[in-house]
Amino acid sequence: MAELDNKVVADVRTEFGKGFARRLRAAGKIPAVIYGHGHAVRHVALPAHQVGLLIRKKNAVLELIIDGKNELVLVRDVQKDPVHQIIEHMDLVEVVKGENVHVEVPIHVVGTQQSGAILELDAKSVHVLAEATHIPEFIEVDIEGAVPGFKVTLGDLKLPAGAKIDADATQLVVHVHAASGKDSGESGDELAAELADEAAHAAHKDEIHAEQHDVEKAAAAADAELSGANAEAEKFDAAE
Repeated sequence: MAELDNKVVADVRTEFGKGFARRLRAAGKIPAVIYGHGHAVRHVALPAHQVGLLIRKKNAVLELIIDGKNELVLVRDVQKDPVHQIIEHMDLVEVVKGENVHVEVPIHVVGTQQSGAILELDAKSVHVLAEATHIPEFIEVDIEGAVPGFKVTLGDLKLPAGAKIDADATQLVVHVHAASGKDSGESGDELAAELADEAAHAAHKDEIHAEQHDVEKAAAAADAELSGANAEAEKFDAAE
């Protein structure tokens, strides 16, 4: 599919308020504000259908035509009606070519891990510093054939030229572990040793329980013997 033209004609807004915004949306327009680069906030109206198609891509950059002049803006925030999902308002940030911007880029996992292994997605997105007109749509993580113990951190991600991770590089993105739930980083010997320790601990608990049972049994026998002696004494006293 051909890439959509990101050139959008924007109308300057001079009216405000909820009532005007409703009339604007009814006319097929989206109210929006533009800020950044130390300029005063500007209010514009954008064509809803065209912009709705363009912002399906996260971190979309639009080339607005305002009063005959072209300028680039980054879509920073989109407010939608929670029920009908109609775009109610947009926040746009003014950018220029060659400028680096901080953005959040989705993680896309491709491939399938080894049969029987379980994939854990630790981060759905990553903060990136990228050139305004070359923001990656997503960052791909390949897990094809991954076995228990497989891990990918933010520092392992392959980014487009010029883009940089804007977060802790040691943070986990995905990891694969065994279906048993055991730590996938353990070797066979380590796992066997752990299981042996667990068995020994269980056996020790059984020994303690057995000793407690023997003590309780001996105490019960002593109580019975004492009760019998008391009964004999009562009979002897009654006979006298």
